Amino acid sequence: MAHIDYYFSPLSVFTYFAGTQLEEIAAKHGATIRYKPFDIMVMMDRLGAPRPADRPEGRKVYRMQEIRRIAAEKGLTMNPQPDHWPTNAAPSAYAIIAAQEAGGGDVGALIYRIFRATWEENRDIADDAVITEALTETGFDPMLSMTGMLKGAEVYTRNTEEALAAGVIGAPFYIVTETDERFWGQDRLDALDTYLGTL
Repeated sequence: MAHIDYYFSPLSVFTYFAGTQLEEIAAKHGATIRYKPFDIMVMMDRLGAPRPADRPEGRKVYRMQEIRRIAAEKGLTMNPQPDHWPTNAAPSAYAIIAAQEAGGGDVGALIYRIFRATWEENRDIADDAVITEALTETGFDPMLSMTGMLKGAEVYTRNTEEALAAGVIGAPFYIVTETDERFWGQDRLDALDTYLGTL
């Protein structure tokens, strides 16, 4: 049975575009997933990459065009420039980490619900009300947004260090741990699907 380490940031629009496709692929191949939210801003700083606000104008324009194209291809109604982006991703990451540890709900659905709050509903995922609502809707104890903070902060920092050590260079990023085969971007999920079929 294959195992996938899934590195992502709650701020990443391209992870939002991935939807729940990873979960569908994993179920098809009997693979397991370990969700590893990490601090993408820290990663950019450590890798010497410019943060979104500091990128060249041409790259900013291209990013917006790409977002609109992908959204149209997927039939998504979204706001490509939400009011609360970027925001503090840590509270939602802590909740995801706590939910994964606690069990009882659907982690993949929780992650996608949080992304939808940003990109479809124009809400702030640093807001506890948004997080508790997402936890409740996906089968988790809403109090995890509070009780999981300490553990979540510790794991979030560790995930970021592990991502850097593993060669993660962006989000979403998928690593098949048995072979260290790496896939970067929601547009590589089909390649991951094909690869798992060869194992």
